Amino acid sequence: MENNEKYLSKNEQFWQRIVWIAGAFSFIICVLIIVNYAQINRLDPINTEVINKLVERLNQNPEDNELREEIREMDLLVRKAYFTNQWQIRTGGYMLLIGVAIAIIGLQVIITNRKKNPQISDTRDQDLLQKQKITRRWVSLGGTLVVTTALAFAYLSHQSLENRFEIAAEGEPQEIEQQNISTEETVSESIDEDVADDLPPEQTQVVADNQNDSVTESTILKEEELESSVVTTSSEPATTSGEDSFTNFRGPGGNGISTQKNIPENWNGETGENIAWKVAIPLRGFNSPIIWGNKVFLSGAEELRREVYCLNRNSGEFIWTAKVENVPGSPVKGPEVANYTGYAAPTMATDGKRVFAIFSNGDITALDMDGNQIWARNLGAPVNHYGHSSSLMVYNDKVIVQYDQKNLAQILALSVNNGETVWSKTRDVKISWASPVIVNTGNRMGIILAAEPFVISYDPDTGNELWRLDCIYGEVGPSVAYADGIVFSVNDYSKLAAIKIGDTPEILWESEEYLSDIPSPVATDKYLFLATSYGVIVCYDAKKGTILWEHEIDNTIYASPMIVEDKVYLVDKQGIMYIFRVDKEYIPVAQPELGEKIVCTPAFAEGKIYLRGYDHLYCIGK
Repeated sequence: MENNEKYLSKNEQFWQRIVWIAGAFSFIICVLIIVNYAQINRLDPINTEVINKLVERLNQNPEDNELREEIREMDLLVRKAYFTNQWQIRTGGYMLLIGVAIAIIGLQVIITNRKKNPQISDTRDQDLLQKQKITRRWVSLGGTLVVTTALAFAYLSHQSLENRFEIAAEGEPQEIEQQNISTEETVSESIDEDVADDLPPEQTQVVADNQNDSVTESTILKEEELESSVVTTSSEPATTSGEDSFTNFRGPGGNGISTQKNIPENWNGETGENIAWKVAIPLRGFNSPIIWGNKVFLSGAEELRREVYCLNRNSGEFIWTAKVENVPGSPVKGPEVANYTGYAAPTMATDGKRVFAIFSNGDITALDMDGNQIWARNLGAPVNHYGHSSSLMVYNDKVIVQYDQKNLAQILALSVNNGETVWSKTRDVKISWASPVIVNTGNRMGIILAAEPFVISYDPDTGNELWRLDCIYGEVGPSVAYADGIVFSVNDYSKLAAIKIGDTPEILWESEEYLSDIPSPVATDKYLFLATSYGVIVCYDAKKGTILWEHEIDNTIYASPMIVEDKVYLVDKQGIMYIFRVDKEYIPVAQPELGEKIVCTPAFAEGKIYLRGYDHLYCIGK
């Protein structure tokens, strides 16, 4: 080495040290990733088995409040373990790639320098250099193998954790969950006899064929029969808008507040009390129903099959089913999605003349009120690890699409007439699953979006940015809420922020005590209501940020709270609706049960609630 060192320039010696340091650093990261994979498989940081056993014990003894509290605490630990481990895996992978990149750059500099300045040496030195060259080759091959192995283990760790988290989040063993899914996918062929006795013949539910999970001629009214039996058709003037319609996710502007009146407070899914009708939906989707006039719309999808459904709002009869196919640019293969997101998570939108739907593969379509396709296009296959879930919004003659993906984050406004891009803005944010909210802030309209690290408002007519504030981070799921000049943003493992908007937006207050990862908050001029997915409902003073009350429930919450009249409606995953007053104290009104798993936010119209379960759409009300 001493004989070789004399030929090395100071620059080359510097880069050699860099290569050795980067190589050693990369090797250590590789070892840590491999050890982490082994530890995950040996210890199970999510404690799936422990949670499942606790849930089994609780099922045997549902009155054990101490056990219930232990499960709730374990649920919090599960989520923290999951996100911490996922962060460690991602960070380790990035650090490994950076270390390898630096080592490669250093080697390239050394090789380039030697080519420019060849060294003349004796035969002994040439033999030594030849041996060093062979050694470097084997070291490079070995290093490549170690790095590849480490990256493979990082991927396997990520997938293993995600699968275990899904199982633990459900609180059921995998075998039981699979049985439940299988059972849920077998759609009942008729209403329960007790319910059927109480319902008139025209309200008999439409069912799906159990064998092929699709609606057949034997289970759905034929088109000719529907035309004669349905009173409201799309030829009717589209002027029935405001009062009896619910046109997008979370109601007007997507803000979680409905103007409907006389909404029911009591029902029973088991006995059929106050259940107007119940309809089986052929394809599963985790989007909420939307309503225009006498029609209710929703979508469903599988990996290679996408459909939009239109039902009579009064009877529950299918008016039409539209298949979304032959979309220009649509990818041949469906994307990978999480079980709790699925292939049809975004809620549709309507302007009264057209209905718009978007799916997990990036297909977006516009249909007329008879189910005929007006236009369809693909926005580019979404690149995210859960599946696309941002809902659509219509503003004047534009469809607003929040499309924050890993490869490209952007917001688009498409023409409702032909689907062409009216304007689009690239966003310097990370991936987000939140939906746009459009509100009148006093002197102008604004689209408000949340994605790490910003809450940003755009002019819906031009797409020009109105303001932004750096106040949120993480994988953002909840949409924002707005009331009385204040925007509320929240995300789990981030913070809850109240933003006072104006010429210069500023943080009014912040809190890190209760945070949501899925349900979106809802606000009035006095109160902010927030639900956590692990079952805590919280009321904040909207102006001061102080907690006025908190209320714990026993189940997971994925749906968002809705304010209707002076009450909040919030449904948990087990189908229990918590109805309570908009007040500084928790004042329960009712707690009716539907008897089917629910993750979708309800829609309201003309004194009725439209609620989508895992397999059925319900109309609640007389």
